[in-house]
Amino acid sequence: MTVIAGMVTAVICVIVTALILAEVRDSETDSRRSETTAAALRVAYELRRGPARTGFGTPDEVVVQVTDEHRTVISGTPGPTLNGPPIADFLPSASRVYSTREVCSSAGVPGCAWVIGFRIYRPGGDWFVYAAAPTVSWYVNPGLIMFLVSVSVLATLLACLRAWATVDQTLTPVDAIRAELAEITAMQSGRRVTVPESRDEIRWLAEAANATLDRLDSALERQRSFTSDASHDLRSPIAAARTQLEEALLFPDQVDWPRTARGVLLSLERLQAIVTDLLQLARLDAAAWEEVETVDLGAMVTIEIARTERTKRIVPHLQEGVTVQGDRLRLLRLFTNLLDNAERHADARVDVTVRRSDEHAVLEVLDDGAGIPEEHRDLVFQRFARLEDSKARDPAGTGLGLPIAQEIARLHGGTLTIEDSPRGARFVVRIPRNVPERTDPSS
Repeated sequence: MTVIAGMVTAVICVIVTALILAEVRDSETDSRRSETTAAALRVAYELRRGPARTGFGTPDEVVVQVTDEHRTVISGTPGPTLNGPPIADFLPSASRVYSTREVCSSAGVPGCAWVIGFRIYRPGGDWFVYAAAPTVSWYVNPGLIMFLVSVSVLATLLACLRAWATVDQTLTPVDAIRAELAEITAMQSGRRVTVPESRDEIRWLAEAANATLDRLDSALERQRSFTSDASHDLRSPIAAARTQLEEALLFPDQVDWPRTARGVLLSLERLQAIVTDLLQLARLDAAAWEEVETVDLGAMVTIEIARTERTKRIVPHLQEGVTVQGDRLRLLRLFTNLLDNAERHADARVDVTVRRSDEHAVLEVLDDGAGIPEEHRDLVFQRFARLEDSKARDPAGTGLGLPIAQEIARLHGGTLTIEDSPRGARFVVRIPRNVPERTDPSS
């Protein structure tokens, strides 16, 4: 920022300096030409009144010279011009009386000069009066250019210092926020960045940092809870299998080994189910899509109901042509998880509905069981969370089916909620019927 401010100021100073020099040079040029013209007219007036003198008084840097009809110098300002050749080789025309030229090889005038010549009528032949003055250089004079350069350098330095101070003052609270964030670690859960009182971008930055820390703490808490619950649920089947094997080994001759093997196999099946669901959740958290395609929800439901045998009556209510864009296998997993859950809790019947609602495709699974109390509707979507009724109906359940279903709905840009119903639990999935944007699992 300091370099940019200095460069901008320098450019502005260069432009202003150039404009000032151009204006002063034009003014100085007009002044010199006016003095030169006045000096030439004064000499011409004197020649009309009497004989030519041997010298003329002129302003500084103005040279006057008088030549006769033969281009012989007969008078002029004291110096080289009085004894030298004519300072100009052009002749004013008789019709215009005077002419002007810029001459760069004039005798007696160093460098380039602006010359004006007058024709004066004389009985023996016309005389000529020339007056010359050096042209004004682009910098006018050394004092002016030094003054302008000094002012420009000073202005640039002041702009750099001001920019440095402003940026430093602005970034001080940012640096404080950075230092606080550097000190905050996962072991300091709950600590937040100090929010300044000013309502500006720094305050918004601090609030955004605190919101990020809130999400981080929530994610860490979920991770700790998930790790704790997963380790507990993984230990249970392992402990059960270990206990059975240890008891069998104490009395190997008295053990019904096929029965023991079946018990261990049940524990391994529960362990495998938990591991499978954990892997599925890991894939969902990574948002690793298999393939995006057009999925007809009605056809998917029809095929799945016809493919599997159920212990409860499944009643479909399907609207044709309800399609979404997504991963067919994951959408099928979402539906089967909801259907399995409804089947476990239903008394005799499960209603499955597919319909359109505005710009969404809606999939409903309704059982005729006891339902879920409103205060527990958020709890059932937590990983490994199981209600007492669920544990009683299905002791081998993992508590991951509904969280997996909700995560699949979210990845498709939709939602999975539990809504009111006259009886039983009513799970409602709403998915946009346009192509979903992939959702960052960390958001």
